[in-house]
Amino acid sequence: MITFIRRRFFYVAILLGALCVTPIASFAQIAVGVSIHVAPPALPVYTQPPCPTPGYLWTPGYWAYGAAGYYWVPGVWVAPPRVGVLWTPPYWGFVGGVYVFHAGYWGPHVGFYGGINYGFGYSGVGFGGGVWAGNVFRYNTAVVNVNTAVIHNTYVNRTVINNTVVNHTSFSGPGGIPAQPTPQERMAMNEQHLQPTVNQLSHQQTASQDRSQWASSNGGRPATAAMNTVNGRRYDQQGRIANGVASGQLTADETKHLENREANLNSTIHNDRQANGGSLTSQERQNINQRQNNISNSIYDDKHNGATQTYGNNEVGQRRYDQQQRLAQGIASGQTPAAGAARTEQREHNINRSIAADRAANGGRLTQQERQNINRRQNGASRQIYRQKHNAAHAPR
Repeated sequence: MITFIRRRFFYVAILLGALCVTPIASFAQIAVGVSIHVAPPALPVYTQPPCPTPGYLWTPGYWAYGAAGYYWVPGVWVAPPRVGVLWTPPYWGFVGGVYVFHAGYWGPHVGFYGGINYGFGYSGVGFGGGVWAGNVFRYNTAVVNVNTAVIHNTYVNRTVINNTVVNHTSFSGPGGIPAQPTPQERMAMNEQHLQPTVNQLSHQQTASQDRSQWASSNGGRPATAAMNTVNGRRYDQQGRIANGVASGQLTADETKHLENREANLNSTIHNDRQANGGSLTSQERQNINQRQNNISNSIYDDKHNGATQTYGNNEVGQRRYDQQQRLAQGIASGQTPAAGAARTEQREHNINRSIAADRAANGGRLTQQERQNINRRQNGASRQIYRQKHNAAHAPR
């Protein structure tokens, strides 16, 4: 691996506050090295947002290094610099007693990225999340999140799923992932490459300035692990809510309140953009970021308090569980916007209260008439979930 690094990369000593990736004027295979004596944190577990538009490619999140130490650059869907290129993610390699950062790049084939299992098609070698078919990118929905009702260039190939790496180690080399470049990856190293796009560099710069992304502040659990687009933080919040709904960590009442706040924030952003020709002022961005931080803290608090959603081991309980799973899928995919999720969870909360009251009045049981009434109301909630997932409204991008 040392020979590989010497042949293909050069290292530049930079101040800790400098960017890990620097624009280069011409095509080249470039890695700007930052040598650190402390290992990067483990990769966080997160939900991938749905692809926002056809042609965008997923770039997985990674730990970069700045003045405050390690910080997480969220995974994000981005437009590639041109048709036909794929993204090789950056990675950290442990060599000679130090951890060295290797920048990512665009090229016709995916190169070596340390054997790191970033997920979502980046299993450690190559990329299984999709392929170019002429000028059209086709998505493998076995490993990437794509709303097939909106994006139709899809296929399913589950053979690319890597279930062998069960840890979340974020670096390559001794003590980390023992990986060496394959012959195909070595060939890819000799191809012409394109630097990260302006949007990608801006994305990293923004993350470096966000305290909630610093490992020193978040203990290796960044507030924002993924976005659907650059500056698209709201999707990560929805992914966390979806996980809470699916796991039962968020009750219907908690989800209702969170989604109402998300809907109000979405409305504010929409109105601010309309008033400013589609953009946001610096002050508006600061205000939005503060509100997003508050919602993020509330999501964490609600998921870790003593309240959990319980359903009971019976037909009624199974129906309630199924409803919540469908709602969680709609939230995670973006098919169910925040306002719609809030209305559904208000309805589910009312049903839950009725069930609890009926059981309390009947010694823990439900009468046949009560079961029929609950079933009818659950049918109504089920139709509402379906309509929200299949109408023209989607969570904002």
